[in-house]
Amino acid sequence: MSKPVKAAVFSAGSWGTAFGMVLADAGCEVTLWARRPEVADAINSTRTNVDYLPGLELPRNVRATTDPAEAAAGADFTVLSVPSQTLRANLAEWVPLLAPDTVLVSLMKGVELGSAMRMSEVIEDVAKVGQERIAVVTGPNLAREIASRMPAASVVACTDEAVAQRLQAACHTSYFRPYTNTDVVGCELGGAVKNVIGLAVGIADGMGLGDNAKGSLITRGLAETTRLGLAMGADPLTFSGLAGLGDLVATCSSPLSRNHTFGTNLGKGMTLQETIAVTKQTAEGVKSCESVADLARRHGVDMPITETVVDIVHEGKPPVVALKELMSRSAKSERR
Repeated sequence: MSKPVKAAVFSAGSWGTAFGMVLADAGCEVTLWARRPEVADAINSTRTNVDYLPGLELPRNVRATTDPAEAAAGADFTVLSVPSQTLRANLAEWVPLLAPDTVLVSLMKGVELGSAMRMSEVIEDVAKVGQERIAVVTGPNLAREIASRMPAASVVACTDEAVAQRLQAACHTSYFRPYTNTDVVGCELGGAVKNVIGLAVGIADGMGLGDNAKGSLITRGLAETTRLGLAMGADPLTFSGLAGLGDLVATCSSPLSRNHTFGTNLGKGMTLQETIAVTKQTAEGVKSCESVADLARRHGVDMPITETVVDIVHEGKPPVVALKELMSRSAKSERR
């Protein structure tokens, strides 16, 4: 009998915990690394993560620890689920502890500020491993729904198809259906930019602009994402799939979406600091909108919705003024 697949998940937030549960339900032995001892103790003693997924019982083959070395030991897959802007510093501490052949799996959907690197690029840079040992899980994956074992599909992306298939097998359950893809660039861009568009749609909802505005922002946001992807060598078909349209629709339409909720509060007139104060978990698009805009400028790609979000979130431009400027842009072909 073959030994069970071992997975380490850093950290025990809502998505990390939910994906750890998926791996456990698929038969893996899962160790969650938690920053706070009380979170680890609660998981081990009550099988619940009350801070992030209250009321949901975790499988018996999930355990938690605050010791990163203990979590990482012997892991076939090391899953990274920390805020994108903290990945570099965190991973630098964990690299010496990692199992020598572990596959590093990114659950993060962001672009690093300053470097404009995608998360897999940050992992490659810090861990000094080849692309064939880095995988990405992305798609319409709202953590609360998955932790409730509601049906969902996702994309498991790696430049090495065989590695993607290994991870696919390790997380395939009756409620979580992963598909493989070798277009890591496209999959990561879809996940990062949808957070920014989710903010834009949330702002529109908060302003009461209606469903036509929502549909327009989703569609034109997908066009922005695709333009950037093409400039960076991604497969355009990726953006019509789960990592593109699927994730975008879920983020822009669900009250469970952190970015949509954050945007809604801004659209209702709350200041950035007021919105941050009532937001319990990281809304990746708040910081990534700047790095996505930076990435677009580096590749000469026009992304007006993204720039508008930056203006509202970081430049303090009133949403009503930003909307007027966005709507008064010069007319053009839909294909541009």
